[in-house]
This record gives sequence, C-alpha cells and structure tokens, in this order.
Amino acid sequence: MTERKDFTFSDLEQWLDRNRVTEIECLVPDLTGVARGKILPRQKFNVDRGMRLPEAVVAMGVTGEFPEEGPYYDVIRSTDRDMHLRPDPTTVRIVPWAADPTAQVIHDCYDRDGLLVPFAPRSVLRHVCDLYAARGWTPVVAPELEFYLVARNTDPDVPLKPPVGRSGRSETSRQAYSIDAVNEFDPLFEDVYDYCEKMELNVDTLIHEVGAGQMEINFFHAHPLGLADEVFLFKRTVREAALRHDMFATFMAKPIAGEPGSAMHVHQSLLDTATGLNLFSNEDGTPSQEFHWYIGGLQKYVPAAMALFAPYVNSYRRLVRSNAAPINIQWGTDNRTVGIRSPLADAASRRVENRVIGADANPYVALAATLACGYLGIVNRIEPSPECMGDAYLGDFQLPRSLGEALALLRTEADLASVLGKDFITVYTEIKEIEYAEFMKVISPWEREHLLLHV
Repeated sequence: MTERKDFTFSDLEQWLDRNRVTEIECLVPDLTGVARGKILPRQKFNVDRGMRLPEAVVAMGVTGEFPEEGPYYDVIRSTDRDMHLRPDPTTVRIVPWAADPTAQVIHDCYDRDGLLVPFAPRSVLRHVCDLYAARGWTPVVAPELEFYLVARNTDPDVPLKPPVGRSGRSETSRQAYSIDAVNEFDPLFEDVYDYCEKMELNVDTLIHEVGAGQMEINFFHAHPLGLADEVFLFKRTVREAALRHDMFATFMAKPIAGEPGSAMHVHQSLLDTATGLNLFSNEDGTPSQEFHWYIGGLQKYVPAAMALFAPYVNSYRRLVRSNAAPINIQWGTDNRTVGIRSPLADAASRRVENRVIGADANPYVALAATLACGYLGIVNRIEPSPECMGDAYLGDFQLPRSLGEALALLRTEADLASVLGKDFITVYTEIKEIEYAEFMKVISPWEREHLLLHV
C-alpha cells in the first residue's frame, strides 16, 4: 500500500484533482460498522468546513432503533445536536465500481468544542492506540476475515444456501483449502482483487475455508487504525462485487445451520516504538513477561468483552464445541482449539492470535477491545493460566452463551470501561439491549415445530 502516514489535506485536494473526482462519499462507521454519511459533489467538499451529522447517527444499532429513555440519554443529548465531521486524508480511496470518478473518505467525529466524540467507534480505537503510544509501544495487528458467499436471498424466512459457481452447480460438501472450489468463483474474485488494488487495500491471501461457500481473506500486519479502515472498506467491496455476480456476501457469524461460523481472527504483537523490537520476545528469543501478561489480560477480560467481539444474538451460535470456534479462554502454542493461540514464529514475529472475535464484529470496536484487554494485562501484570497442551474443547465453557449474558458482564467490568470509555460502554450496551429485546419478540420455526403441539 502507498505510504499515507503524512498525507495532508493539501495532498488530499491534489489527489482528488489528479483522479478527476466528481463526487465524494463522506463515510462514518457507526456502532454496527455500517457506512453512514453523505455523498457530495466535488465542488461542495471542503476539508476546512467539514460536514455535520446528528450525533445519534453513529449511536444506533443494526435495526436503526434508539432507546426511548434511560442512560443512553446521559450521553446522547435529547436535543439531537450535531457532530462536526473531519475527513482523515489518509483514508481517501477511489470507488472502483462507481460509474463516474468517485472518491470515498472516512471521517472522524468531533463535538462543538473540537473533542473527539467518545462513543464513535473510530474515536474509541484512536484512544486505545494513544494509550499504547503514551507508553512507547506500537501495537501491530493482522486480521483474518472469514465470510460466506450465498445465493441471492430476498425472503428472510428461507434458509441461505451456497451460490452456483462456474460449473453451474452449488457446493454440496465442505471444500477446505480447495483451489478448485475457489476457482468456481474466479470472475467474482478477479473483481474483488481488482477493486482492492485500485483502493490500495492491504489484502494478502485468499483461501476457501471449511464451510460450503465459505472464504477467508488475510490482511498484511499493520497499525490497528489503518487496518480497521481497510476491513471496513473491504466488507463494502466484497458485498458490492458479489451483488454484481448475482450472489450475496455475508459476514454473519453463523449464516447457515450445520456449517462452521465465520470469525475475524486477529493476530497482535507489540513493538518498542523507539527500537522497533518485538516486546513479546526477550533478547535471547524466549517469550517475554509482556507476552505472558498480554495473554493474561486477554484471559481475564475477554469474557466481559464478548458483547464487543460477538455483538448479535446470532454470534453465539458460532461458539460451540468442536466446530472450529473457541468455547473458552485457554491459550496454547500452535493449537487451534484454544481461544488464545500463539502461532509458531521466530522471536521477531512472536504474536498472539485472538480467535474469539466474530466476522460480524465492528472492526474498530473489536480491535479496540482486544488491544484494551492486552493493555490491561501488561499494565496490571496479569499472569496467564498454564498453557493448554491438549484439546481445549474437552474443557468447560468459559465464555458467555448469549448476548444478554455478555451485556451483563460488560456493564459491570470497570477496568474495560476505564480504557474504552464509560460513555462508549453506556451507548453500546443500551443499543444492544434494544436489539436483544427486538429479537426476543420473534418466534422461531424451532419453537413452532417442537412446542406447538407438545407442551
């Protein structure tokens, strides 16, 4: 990717002129990870004037509903006041599927006093990264994002099924790591890679995962904020490409019954900002105290952070025993049955992989939360449990089993709130309670099948 760390507003204007941009999508990621904002003609886009949106725009759930009362309004003003949005010039990219030359720019949210809006997802991740920077540390992450390709589905009551590939047939069996299965969708993925190249996204390898129609894209390691932006943009990209090939791409954690769920595994390491050395390794190449403390932080705080890693009722269908997803917070080296894995690596590349996070998680929120857990582990010198040397699926569940249970844990965890921000936790949990209540109004086919005439 082109180096954009020092990309200025002047550079942004020149970039827009050089690419003959006529229209600009001004984007703001909301709590769900949905792109909110406005589309402006090039001549109306003014980096000095910025743009305004109601502050509740980034504080709504996937249903678009808001609480009618309660703690939510201790943070969100009932007067529905404006946020002042400022474009981040480092995020500008072309929209490769647009008919006319169109750019997309991600914006940060500020209040009228010029302070970052604390409950905006991008603000939360910025804040956590600043905490690391203040201690002379640079966090590095690399997400692995799974998703399903499915046939077009316009009726939510009809189960999803794999799409038809080049052969004219749908997958009927699992094709883990199959090259031929990926090749079934070559025209789609040619568009995806073409779009990613034009957008300068940091994508690495594409593989076929375990499920029928399930794929995984890996990102090169980089700074968390830039990679969260790229995951956010990639989701838009692959959905658009799939639609153009008469199919859907979904990042639901568990879209198809009987198939494995989709995760966003996040590899994370920590550099000494001054020296560039990996703080997870000692000079002799052995694992450092910081490495173990980071794992200890994940083990202590991941259960309370699950509502951030698994944000929907559907998310918890993925976390089941012996189905390629963790059920506990044990850790181990080169062990995919645990929630916290340390891949085999040399000393310079030593890292920790959080395998708990779902593909449905907001990338800004998920990265902020996992970094917050590790940060608290190092700062508080939390020792991990002994390494799991066997099959972690044989152990007990250590994670919440439902969104309601996860929200209760998150609300009472003061340490996480101190790092992620109390206002953010308040807004997030209040919105998720609305979603959970909405779901509980729905009567499922399972209930009608097994309860209607038997209870």
